[in-house]
Amino acid sequence: MDFRRIEEAALNAWPAVSQITYDGWVLRFANGYTKRANSVNPIYPAKIEMQKKIEHCERVYNRRGLSPIFRLIEPFESSDLDSALAERGYEKFHPTRVMGLDLNALDSTNSKKGILMKHRLNPWLKIFSLLSGYSPEKQPLHKKILENIPTTPLFVSSEISGQPTTCGLGVLQDELIGLFDIVTHPEYRNQGIGTQLVREMLNWGQEQGAEQAYLQVMESNMPARHLYTKLGFQDLYRYWYRVPKSA
Repeated sequence: MDFRRIEEAALNAWPAVSQITYDGWVLRFANGYTKRANSVNPIYPAKIEMQKKIEHCERVYNRRGLSPIFRLIEPFESSDLDSALAERGYEKFHPTRVMGLDLNALDSTNSKKGILMKHRLNPWLKIFSLLSGYSPEKQPLHKKILENIPTTPLFVSSEISGQPTTCGLGVLQDELIGLFDIVTHPEYRNQGIGTQLVREMLNWGQEQGAEQAYLQVMESNMPARHLYTKLGFQDLYRYWYRVPKSA
């Protein structure tokens, strides 16, 4: 898989409210909602001296009342940048794996049709908040991000006896489908419900022309990593955040 294509698709799938491109670094802003949408992403080759760039980014985020957060992506990561941030007092947070799957190799023998329920954004947000426990105060920012997805979103859930059990967001861009916000109610975990939902999301992606799938999962989330590995996903690369100690 082309790692840069995945990164670009993932940035589009979780769009910031606004962003600036600065000498190969993408600075994203979403009023502080999630690190993904409020961080510096060094993706492209750069020419400006590193310390000058870091200081510039710090000023830009501080002017917006935000902590400067840097997202270090393994295929493009400069050890010099990571070391420079550490020396400036930035702590390492949330190491995350990006996993990928060739949909041509997807084993659909155990896939059950009919579990997946499609929704519009507003009803899906209510289900997501119920299952994830996210506070209502965060919903407007979450909604704004999802409303701004420029490609093709898929908002889905499953239920038992009329009660939501799991939900997810798929985002299709050309030959890629990304999976986000996969949540299962605690009472229904380890019953295969989440696995079946993901299978149907992947099947939907194939029907729409997707050839590859990707997702992001925190390294510490071993149950989720195990689930995705069983489905055939493999580790592609890692990323992590550098956050000021005072943040």
